[in-house]
Amino acid sequence: MYSMSILSPRRTAILTFIRERIAEQGQPPSLAEIAEAFGFASRSVARKHVQALTEAGLIEVIPHQARGIRLLDRAGRTELIEVPVLGRVAAGAPIGPDVALHEHLTLDRNTFSRVPDYLLRVQGDSMIDDGILDGDLVGISCAQEAREGQIIVARLDGEVTIKRFERGIDSIRLMPRNPAYSPIVVGPDQDLSIEGVFCGLLRRD
Repeated sequence: MYSMSILSPRRTAILTFIRERIAEQGQPPSLAEIAEAFGFASRSVARKHVQALTEAGLIEVIPHQARGIRLLDRAGRTELIEVPVLGRVAAGAPIGPDVALHEHLTLDRNTFSRVPDYLLRVQGDSMIDDGILDGDLVGISCAQEAREGQIIVARLDGEVTIKRFERGIDSIRLMPRNPAYSPIVVGPDQDLSIEGVFCGLLRRD
């Protein structure tokens, strides 16, 4: 397998472009987009560079797909994962469940600290001090328990919210990260379940 150090500058740039496009848009570029980005006269020129990256063991190409490029790691395993977008999560007051499958995004597995089981789109601004903004896609790893201070997705009386988890002596609090919002104190008669823990986010400009 070839190393990055023996790739030509142009092919290194194309590989970087592929990585960045996946990170920014959740999908690899097409040959036409590579040709346009690098000023190639035709897609066939882009195809030659892509074939060279394939032979170097850095990517694989799925036949008959316009966006069939897949990144490979050093062991030859695909670096891409497909993660479902399941709906919205409130960063504010909890909102009703919205768990229909909206789409799948193809992502570099290294985008997240751990591979998420699903993505949710944030609605609201209660977590802005943790860098989680309205419209972000947050990666969630399924879990039924959480450590003190972890960012979690919780279902409270059937409604879903994203907050920091805080366990007191006699209560659980769901803590916002925006001083404009008050903590949610979970009462003894309320139904609380932890759906998962936060493991990263995507932001589309």
